[in-house]
Amino acid sequence: MQLLVAYRDDPAGHNMAKFISQEMKNDGEIYRGKYFDLLIIPTPAISADWLEEKFSYDGFVFLSKHAAESGVLALTCHSTGNFSEAKFGGNNRQVAIPHPHIQKSYLQKLWQNRNDFSEFQITIEATHHGPTDLNKPSIFIEIGTTEKQWNDSILCNSIAKIVVEIMKSEQKSNPVAICFGGTHYPDKFTKELIHGKFALGTVIPKHALDFLDEELFSHILDRNNMAKTALLDWEGLGQNKQKVLDMLNNTNLEVIRL
Repeated sequence: MQLLVAYRDDPAGHNMAKFISQEMKNDGEIYRGKYFDLLIIPTPAISADWLEEKFSYDGFVFLSKHAAESGVLALTCHSTGNFSEAKFGGNNRQVAIPHPHIQKSYLQKLWQNRNDFSEFQITIEATHHGPTDLNKPSIFIEIGTTEKQWNDSILCNSIAKIVVEIMKSEQKSNPVAICFGGTHYPDKFTKELIHGKFALGTVIPKHALDFLDEELFSHILDRNNMAKTALLDWEGLGQNKQKVLDMLNNTNLEVIRL
């Protein structure tokens, strides 16, 4: 069973959680459901590396706000991890275990309903921030980008309905790929997730490839042991293109250039 998690003081996450909890049974800290449980926590979701000390689940789906300096309205989801210093939760140079099939199902369903969210960019983000130390798969589902959207109960309820629909559905098992290159909002990988055959594990953007060494690369492979493929944003690898190719040549991963 999966656990949905929202931070009490995150308006978007809390709004989604309040809506979802209406159909669930309150049991102390936990809201119980047939297909998933729900937890509202008193500390930030990005620092929830402690969850498995108290709760045992098959995976974690975090409901959260999304912020961006650009102010572009966006509905996003992404795996978590830090490729260098942990500035926003989690540990240094540690990535979480991705939740590729839920991510793909969610983004495809969001895309199918895109006419309801015409003001918003529908996109994944590259892997970033915590938590990183959970031993079961996790994913962030986020509503952006300003307080107006975070506090829009109609918007939050609409996204919450999609989340519930996905959580109640049996997930298709797609081939999984680790992604290298591109920007923080990786257009090629988003299109692959929506229209292609691959579900996505960790997404290492161009700016993080500077930190990639054998130790970190081995750790990423370990946390993505479900992946059989590496997807490369070929024009978005920058100066680290050869380094990435050399590392991948020592694996059994199929390498595909996008």
